Amino acid sequence: MPKLSPRIGRRRGLTGTAAGVVVLGLLLWWLLPLGEAPPSGTITFSTGTLRGVYQEYGVRLRTAFAKDMPDLKVRLLTSDGSQENVARVATGRADFTITAADAVETYEVSHGPGAARLRGVARLYDDYVQLVVPRDSPVRSVADLRGKRVSVGPPESGVRLIAERVLRTAGIDPQTGIRPMSDGIGTAPDRLRRGELDAFFWSGGLPTDGLQRLAEKFAFRFVPIEADLVARLHAEGGATRYYRAANMPESAYPSVQQGATVPTIAVSNVLMTRADMDPRLTEWVTRTVIKSRDGIGAHVHSAQLVDLRTAIYTDPLTLHEGARRYYRSVKP
Repeated sequence: MPKLSPRIGRRRGLTGTAAGVVVLGLLLWWLLPLGEAPPSGTITFSTGTLRGVYQEYGVRLRTAFAKDMPDLKVRLLTSDGSQENVARVATGRADFTITAADAVETYEVSHGPGAARLRGVARLYDDYVQLVVPRDSPVRSVADLRGKRVSVGPPESGVRLIAERVLRTAGIDPQTGIRPMSDGIGTAPDRLRRGELDAFFWSGGLPTDGLQRLAEKFAFRFVPIEADLVARLHAEGGATRYYRAANMPESAYPSVQQGATVPTIAVSNVLMTRADMDPRLTEWVTRTVIKSRDGIGAHVHSAQLVDLRTAIYTDPLTLHEGARRYYRSVKP
């Protein structure tokens, strides 16, 4: 029986290897969106205050971006909150951010610089207004805040917008009807614990780390914001149309709520950018935000609420073209 030529055997081996390379290449082409390498470069992401949900979410999104786009550098900037975030993106000081819908509407209605360039990427989760007082406080309603030392949030925060509107609707002038303070979630809990504040407003996802920490060392409770007040606020129109009556679930802060829900205000959050942001980069960012939901949600509960079916509803913002491409690519 004739022997096979070693040369022929080697040729066959090389052919098999080449075929394997081709198959691997096709597989990688299929796995990589659009058959392209991930975007690179640098982006700036404006987050929020320390111990707030925006900040924690932003930190974990940066980690998710690093996995999907290893050559993309993400620079995080802390901020006062929604109002500052909107202005930063609109004027080019940041490229992406998370903000509440009412803050976007307020900026657009006031014709802030660059407002026409703002675009939506994804609807994320709802913020809940949390009005916090010591457990033994005599304050039982918003009206009871009159004359009290109340933090309404930093000047450029989203909570400042909501708190002042809530106070006005309750018949309290936010400048003269209370003793206004400007603490955010980073400082307000400790000041309440030390007796330097009578109450503070916070608007954020559930639960918020700053309040969880406070619950471990201080007895506090939430003051309800009743549905009739929310209805009057909503009826004013404009940015307030994004407010809706909601109940903060008893699972948000179990040791504080002790099985009871709390009537309050909810407002949606959106991830946003500008119209001039690269569509391909924005498509990849959108993809990562959606697919990282469960991983981030294990640490930031609010992220669990990101839903592909509702993410496209970024009102009052028009969807960015890159985000639109992603949603079309996954449409059943």
